[in-house]
Amino acid sequence: MHSPSSFRAVCLLVAPLVLGGCTAMRSSTDSLFGLITPYRVEVVQGNVVTQEMAAAVKPGMTRAQVRDVLGSPLLADIFHADRWDYVFTIRRQGTAYQQRRVTVLFDGDTMKSFEADELPSEREFVASIDTKSTKGAKLPTLALNDEQLKALPVPAKGSVAESASAPQGPARDYPPLEPVQ
Repeated sequence: MHSPSSFRAVCLLVAPLVLGGCTAMRSSTDSLFGLITPYRVEVVQGNVVTQEMAAAVKPGMTRAQVRDVLGSPLLADIFHADRWDYVFTIRRQGTAYQQRRVTVLFDGDTMKSFEADELPSEREFVASIDTKSTKGAKLPTLALNDEQLKALPVPAKGSVAESASAPQGPARDYPPLEPVQ
């Protein structure tokens, strides 16, 4: 039989090794034995600013015009009243982490300058967050071909004009809003 003190000594030596192995496995693969992947919450913060939006903003615009194009800034500091910061971050499972910064500087009420990281076009941004692989998939057609058009039933003549002019639904008689004297 083993003594309780030797059993404790073995447990104390093995426990750090087991726990250290779990930490190393978690940080390297983000899954448990490659079978179970934990759910990650999608985190989207800030305003998306694209190349098209940046092209629409010009020096000399008012604060209201800049807000109409870019939206409200994420950071508008009272200590730096002539600076608006637009920060955008997104963490989405299956896509790369994205972070962009845009700074708009004002002189009074007019825009003085626009500074930004490299901005994607709208199409590039949508493609970067699309987790469904539609590449190579056959997309449905949105128009009918000649055979499908011929297979449609022919509407009765005059029925459209008659139904548009005739009242639909039951006739209602509402009481007067004010009492009749």
